[in-house]
Amino acid sequence: MKRNAIDLGSLNVFALFSKYFIPTLLGMLSMSAVTAIDGIYVGHGIGSDAIAAINICIPVLMLFTGVGLMVGAGVSVVASIQLSRGQVKAARINVTQALLLVTLLGVVCCGLMMAFPTATARMLGASDTLVPLVREYLVWFVPSLLFQMWCSVSLFVIRLDGSTRLAMLCNVAAALATTVLGFLFIFPLGWGLKGAALAGTLGLLVGGSIGLAYIFGFAEKLRPYKLKWSAKSLRLTVRNWGYQCRIGSSALLTEATMAMLMFVGNHVFMQYLGDDGVGAFGIACYYMPFVFMVGNAIAQSAQPIISYNFGLGRRDRVADTERVALLTALVCGVLVTAVFVLLPGGLVGLFLPGDNPAARIAIEGFPLFAAAFAFFILNLTVIGYYQSVERMRPATLFALLRGCVFLVPSFLLLPKVMGTEGIWLALCLSEGLTTLCIVATYLAGRTKPDKAHA
Repeated sequence: MKRNAIDLGSLNVFALFSKYFIPTLLGMLSMSAVTAIDGIYVGHGIGSDAIAAINICIPVLMLFTGVGLMVGAGVSVVASIQLSRGQVKAARINVTQALLLVTLLGVVCCGLMMAFPTATARMLGASDTLVPLVREYLVWFVPSLLFQMWCSVSLFVIRLDGSTRLAMLCNVAAALATTVLGFLFIFPLGWGLKGAALAGTLGLLVGGSIGLAYIFGFAEKLRPYKLKWSAKSLRLTVRNWGYQCRIGSSALLTEATMAMLMFVGNHVFMQYLGDDGVGAFGIACYYMPFVFMVGNAIAQSAQPIISYNFGLGRRDRVADTERVALLTALVCGVLVTAVFVLLPGGLVGLFLPGDNPAARIAIEGFPLFAAAFAFFILNLTVIGYYQSVERMRPATLFALLRGCVFLVPSFLLLPKVMGTEGIWLALCLSEGLTTLCIVATYLAGRTKPDKAHA
């Protein structure tokens, strides 16, 4: 298995960041693209109610992806620092424990949801009209949650092991499988929502399987290590799980922000605009993974560089890497916003005809919704920095601010003040306020030269 040796301690920071960022971004955008393509299939092959039903289920995927990212980011930071200190065995043990944790969580939680699909649909906020559609989708969609967590953890480990191109291949393979199977299942076979869910599940199985095959069979440094099952070893495993989750908790909160955005947004759009409003919001949510993946790619590309050099005490390289990441976030945020402001009709038209009621609502709302994107990407980058240097308090604080403290009140209060425009602008207000808090923290930190800050 071909891999590239990457010297995290001496190569030029900009070149090093680019070496991680380009394949990471392409791999992540390929998964976002397949999500959007799946939505296009659903919109044209099934209808706007199907888009609304899927959007009701997506918060569950966001939460499980968050768990995978939490464990993956946590083990990546821990293993990066251990590798920088020559503690290869300890790094391998942590990788093994991380994979075991997500497997146990996935099996238990997925089993419960598959046993009670109707209750799960009701809990997610499905209307009486949408419950049958949500239930149909859930039954075939739930197994993908385990595969998604395998994929999330594996990608962190693979990149840290030096195989950035293979990490991209995992995403690309999953994307291609989902795209081909989605078309086949929805159109020629006519399997409806069942087909859409099954295609995504099988696609993630492909990506997760490639990742696990590399880690177990081809990894250079981070192959799993056989765990002991004594009482002491189990206690140490639980302790390491707690430490990994604590370090990666901001990654879970970041995904929880997406889940909260969709969950609360679904309820508010349902309240003000009915099922068509949820369908319009569903189209926006098909594009949100693109925005999220850009920010996530920047944070994940900077993480191994920052963590490794932080472990060596090279604060100059840590600061240089974060400056490159912040500049990249600003440029990407402006570009993504411009696309959504200038081309709302074209973006919405990929999913539904322009005369569809849900499409008209989405076209009017997209430019307002896009006002949040630059703040969104910048906030993800800063939270990723704090996570990479094991400063969990600010990482967790900022994740909580954007994910709950500011977001929920923005969704509940802005529509009362501005009407339906306020629903679309709620994310912008939440992310903007979080950015202000980050800037205030940075300015306060400049008076404390002994503290690392973004």
